[in-house]
Amino acid sequence: MFFLFNMKIYTVGGYNEVGKNMTVIDLGDDAIMLDAGLFLPAVVELQEEETVQQPLSEKKLRRIGAIPDDLILDRLGLRKKIRAILIGHAHLDHVGAVPYIAYRYNAPVVGTPFTISVLKRIMKDDKLVFGNKIQVVNPNSSFMVKGKKRDYKVEFINITHSTLQTAMIAIHAPEGIILYANDFKLDNSPILGLPPNYEKLKELSKKGVKVLIADSLYSGENRKTPSEKVARALLEEVMLTIKNEKSAIFVSTFSSHIARIKSIVDFAKKLNRKVYVIGRSMGKYLSSAQEVGLCPFKKDIQIGTYKRQVDSILKKVSNNKESSLVICTGHQGEPGSIMDRLARGKLPFEFKSNDNIIFSSKTIPAPINIANKENMDKKLKKSGVRIFDNVHVSGHGGREDLRDLILIVNPENIIPSHGSTQQLIPMLELAKEMGYRVGKEVHLMQDNHEIKL
Repeated sequence: MFFLFNMKIYTVGGYNEVGKNMTVIDLGDDAIMLDAGLFLPAVVELQEEETVQQPLSEKKLRRIGAIPDDLILDRLGLRKKIRAILIGHAHLDHVGAVPYIAYRYNAPVVGTPFTISVLKRIMKDDKLVFGNKIQVVNPNSSFMVKGKKRDYKVEFINITHSTLQTAMIAIHAPEGIILYANDFKLDNSPILGLPPNYEKLKELSKKGVKVLIADSLYSGENRKTPSEKVARALLEEVMLTIKNEKSAIFVSTFSSHIARIKSIVDFAKKLNRKVYVIGRSMGKYLSSAQEVGLCPFKKDIQIGTYKRQVDSILKKVSNNKESSLVICTGHQGEPGSIMDRLARGKLPFEFKSNDNIIFSSKTIPAPINIANKENMDKKLKKSGVRIFDNVHVSGHGGREDLRDLILIVNPENIIPSHGSTQQLIPMLELAKEMGYRVGKEVHLMQDNHEIKL
């Protein structure tokens, strides 16, 4: 029997908010960092305040609280013990801080091919560099983290989410397995990519999962999150029943949701509409999907990223509404996004009565996002457009997905993650239902807290 005398877990970020994710596992002589993400609402607020867009910097991001407070690792004597920075997937609230803080650690940055491709494009676009080695690990493969006196096997276990090649990360430590499940849903019918690797999770359960760190954002919702095929059906229902065939169709969704973009392209082809994808972030994620061979629709789209390209495409669309469909950024009302600029009349396209805007997304529940989206909707409605909102299913598991995950891996301890205290508390209640004791085997953590199990 193992005793956790040497293992401590530091919940650096993502335990008081949605985003800014970072967890550090202290294994005695060595430590492993899991995720390094941005707190996007703070970045959005900063961009709204600045009259002229300035490049982001580590100093600026720390000032506004947009990156995890990893300086605490210096005070704890952990910075020099970090042996690897492991990234679960390509969303900015998990990978976006890496370009600003990785240089502080003598450690490789490790992720799946799509995640690493996105990271490299972020660095190239924003002219950021660091000297860390970058290591690619295929889904359902393992990686050895070199420690001071021993090495640690780490597995990147394929799981479904709202972006490609998301992984649950399993760290095999002498004290047992740490399973980092941040973010996930249990989708057995993904539109793109592999289904969840249940067999590997069952295998880990037999070996003994010492602690499960689990995305509990929607632990308070009594549901199983629907498959992406449900979102595809919702899109089909809206896109293929639009009555005015001569009107414009604009669809806004998450740039990183390549499976969703595939469905939009598929239905646009049925409508005999040419697909234009515009926006820098759209171009970034789609280019990464092409690079890793997960963009089967690349011949069916034209991508515009820079101003001249965007303007040229929108002029074409304006003259050929009935034969065009535009996929763009801006579903959260983000300042400077394509949809925001369209709503403010800053681009060469003018919405007319009965044009169609489909938001294949849900507004992320942060006050700044809610306000921005409401303001943008008001501007759009003045032109008489039809708005189809929330044509979407989540990428995060609900309460019953979490129950299923716990039943599969049977962890000794559970730490809820990825949300405010209010959003994480229902996970304690679920775990209590399943026989765990609050404060004994299930632990409510906050940012910059530590636990010795």
